[in-house]
Amino acid sequence: MPKEEEEEEINHRPATKLFSNFCKIDNHFPIRRNSYDHSQTKGSISVFTNSNRRNRIIAVRKSSTTSNSATRRLIRLTSTSTSASTTWILSLLLFLSTWLVGPVSSLSITMGLLKVGVPQPWEKSKKNLTYVRQAGVRQFLSQYKKVKDLQGDELLWGDEIEYGIFHVDKDQKEIRLSLRAKEIMELLKEKEESHQHHVEGCNWVPEYGAWMIEATPRRPYSGYAIDLLRVERNMRLRRRRLLTALKEDEIAPTVATFPLLGALGDDGTVPSTNVGGPRTMSEYIGDDIINPHPRFGTLTENIRSRRGEKVNIRVPLFRDVNTPEYKDYPPAKGVDGCCGSDSLQVWKYGMGDLSMEKYGRNYVIVGCSDSSKDDMFNDKDGLVTLKKWLVDVQREGCRGLYYRSAPNVIVPDADWPRNGDVVVGSEIPDIPGWIRLQNGYYLPIASEDGKVTFLKQVSTSVHSSNTEKRTLGSTTPMFRPRVETVGTVEVGNGVALASLLEEKLTLGPPAISENGSMRLSSSVGAESKKENVRPAIHMDAMAFGMGCCCLQITFQAKDMDESRFMYDQLAVVAPIMMALTASTPILRGRIADTDCRWGVISESVDDRTPAERGRSSEIHEQEELAGKGKRRIYKSRYDCISTYIYQGIHQNGDVMENRVLNMYNDIPVPIDEESYQLLRESGVDPALSQHIAHLFIRDPLVIFDGAVEELDDETQTEHFESIQSTNWQSVRWKPPPPRNDPNDPHIGWRTEFRSMELQLTDFENAAFTVFIVLLTRTILTFDLNLYIPISRVDANMQRAHSRNAAAKGKFFFRRHMAPLEEGDDGYGVKYTSMFARVASLAEMSSAIPPSSSDEIDDNGVSEQRRKAPVAPGSDEENSYEEMTMKEIMTGKSDYFPGLIPLVRAYLDYINCDDVAHKKITKYLDFIEQRATGALITPATWMRKFVRSHPAYKGDSVVSHEIAYDLMVACKEIGEGVRHEKELLGDFYIDPISTSGAYDVKLEGRKVKNDDLFQLLRRYTHRQSFSCKSKSSCDGSKNTSSHEGM
Repeated sequence: MPKEEEEEEINHRPATKLFSNFCKIDNHFPIRRNSYDHSQTKGSISVFTNSNRRNRIIAVRKSSTTSNSATRRLIRLTSTSTSASTTWILSLLLFLSTWLVGPVSSLSITMGLLKVGVPQPWEKSKKNLTYVRQAGVRQFLSQYKKVKDLQGDELLWGDEIEYGIFHVDKDQKEIRLSLRAKEIMELLKEKEESHQHHVEGCNWVPEYGAWMIEATPRRPYSGYAIDLLRVERNMRLRRRRLLTALKEDEIAPTVATFPLLGALGDDGTVPSTNVGGPRTMSEYIGDDIINPHPRFGTLTENIRSRRGEKVNIRVPLFRDVNTPEYKDYPPAKGVDGCCGSDSLQVWKYGMGDLSMEKYGRNYVIVGCSDSSKDDMFNDKDGLVTLKKWLVDVQREGCRGLYYRSAPNVIVPDADWPRNGDVVVGSEIPDIPGWIRLQNGYYLPIASEDGKVTFLKQVSTSVHSSNTEKRTLGSTTPMFRPRVETVGTVEVGNGVALASLLEEKLTLGPPAISENGSMRLSSSVGAESKKENVRPAIHMDAMAFGMGCCCLQITFQAKDMDESRFMYDQLAVVAPIMMALTASTPILRGRIADTDCRWGVISESVDDRTPAERGRSSEIHEQEELAGKGKRRIYKSRYDCISTYIYQGIHQNGDVMENRVLNMYNDIPVPIDEESYQLLRESGVDPALSQHIAHLFIRDPLVIFDGAVEELDDETQTEHFESIQSTNWQSVRWKPPPPRNDPNDPHIGWRTEFRSMELQLTDFENAAFTVFIVLLTRTILTFDLNLYIPISRVDANMQRAHSRNAAAKGKFFFRRHMAPLEEGDDGYGVKYTSMFARVASLAEMSSAIPPSSSDEIDDNGVSEQRRKAPVAPGSDEENSYEEMTMKEIMTGKSDYFPGLIPLVRAYLDYINCDDVAHKKITKYLDFIEQRATGALITPATWMRKFVRSHPAYKGDSVVSHEIAYDLMVACKEIGEGVRHEKELLGDFYIDPISTSGAYDVKLEGRKVKNDDLFQLLRRYTHRQSFSCKSKSSCDGSKNTSSHEGM
């Protein structure tokens, strides 16, 4: 079908709803008819009826011959007795308002608060930090109470793409940053204003760099399958319109980073800028490359000021045959650096202080992903998990300890920990002598006088024999060796309990002995540490991170419950999708030994003081800072999430409102204790209180004059957003903003997915965007559970950075996304669940009674979803395993169906229309080929391009000429004039030009005579204006005469 006919067909097909209502997985899984019945279509108004909730939905559609898609506005009528006349009146009003007012995007995404005002310098703002933090929590509580019961919102969503503008010198084959972003953005916004009549449009937003622009669709996408076809069209429209604003010597390829940023000195921009300045104090870039909006420069300066020094970014350098930094290194172990060819080199971003102190800024310590234990490091140089404590109250008559909801506030729950139980938690630096447990409760380590010990720290290999504790989330979900029971405590390898106490034996992560059994590993020797020290690419300013471009998606959920559940599920997927979209192999003019941008950004905005980073020798109290600047904080402001936020219910069905139930929160979660207690006292559940209190361990980075105590905490949320928007996590949970005026747009509970790397083509970006949208619907509809311990999510994020991780890496992922049935023990060889029977074409046994997980409440939430935070995969350590990207995406054995097949099944379940299904299938086929290694990632392609360039010298250096050719090639690929088989296979991109970027108005104003003369001269060679030969004129006349006879 020709493209024009396809678009016309799209505009007139019935809409398929992207359902998220619970679908019981029964004998007919996964096919079931959707619950929305298409009743009729009358003109431009379609009426749908929800047979479950008996609410009527009116979809108003405005068609245009110049539009590639339809505009829908949905009104939910909660009364089932609404008259037909009322329905048509409301529909007509909405139809007219769409024409008169124009579409309003309720999901406009910006980098943060681009407030107009005068930002305070750091020293002045320090006196307001405490007030802003406290007011931020008050503002959250005020808004939370207003919107916590908001329900029934439709799925609305949008994507965000960031572009970099580059200046090219074709004669010299050189490329630089073009600092015209502000000028270009103003021109684009002006054009958008003059094209409001067009249904599809773009929204242009400033970004961190003076060479960067962010773009989103002008109106959000709806919850209908047909709108999935809008995504690529709108992305292509954004690219096309951006091209109209560029000069002939400018390009804007969709790449994650400018390869020569910081490598060209004073000659790296147009116009040229000097290196350094009071904001960055950088050795490589100048202050003038930062967006002139005051927020961005202030962010840069205040991050450095709070940290007490410049940011310190060090990324492993790629080793090639002539890389000079590797001259004195021993021969490489295979093709993957120091780890050999059987494992990937792991960059421990954000944890480089130890290597900095030992080796200086030009080196960094790396790890290897050669086992499931590779990334369980100690507090000093790697990932940290919660610690285990043996309850052993040495006082006659005492059998254990009561929980505390706060230090010294006893909670007499019936399941209080008894002597011999093992609890999981971390010490509270601000409250010596207390630990905060995984479940949100507190326990004292000893009596107030210190004479009686209550808790003793033990190895993470120790597990309590109290099975009740396990289901309550009191044991860490870690892999563990085969265990033997010693008294009331299970001990690995029969080691005596006494020897496992921390003061007698310090344990490293388990390792595999020569005979294949588990053994305890000791510290790594000096020789092995030496070979894990790699030369580094050093960077020293926020611009190296925030100058990266990415692809992000924001979803509106139907209610708070759904938004929190999707936050947790997408957090697990975030590292996987980052590895699959990897596109950042070049930094500061050198080839990196990593493929992704995330760790660079994480280190570029790391404002933690030395004490907060764990450098105990450098503790200096600063009263104004959060935690006085000395609270141990394990992650940068830009990192993976630290806690799941979905509360759920206990396995026995109890709500248990006083504790964090999620057993997969297995890393320390530093919180602001005062904020946590205030949130709990105000009725916020423990899981969400923990999340908010964790956000507020950070200080606000930008405070504006006249906007501190002047703000009304009951009607404004600016202080909350000032901290919320500068906690840049892999997923962001976004409460509805205040509506202080009836005309303010309604915005619901949202979840933002932030990890994906930018792709070279709109086809790729659309494919991954559509996949994530469909995955969220699949998880909700099929009631899937993706939970794994957060420590494993962190490990996955580190692994995702590794070179070619998508093809060669392994990632931790949940084995059993569907509920386990009676008799299963969690091991694949014995697993006989529904997925296994589907694989063997067997039917579900009618003898199996319906599970309680099939039950749903009045809001359409199943029992299984509520129990997901505490649902083990049977034995807790078997709930997840290592899988390749191919296995995660396409399936493994008979117990894990794979994400792509589940999405395909979902499309069948909703009866997706043929036009949308055809395009979506193309997207899924592409992603599957990327996941299986048939197609390579942009990062792999770029590295190969550089290494095969005639000017490359094998020294890991990307020269001006190479960078020029690479960026021009990326531009041509994105615009569809160059096809790379390794990257795109048989998926060809239609060429993009400036033609058709905007509608052409049929002008009626009189043209000047001179202009008319010049226009007519273009046609003077036509026969009707001149005859170049008498014979041609005669022939013309003869023909005319003959025709007249």
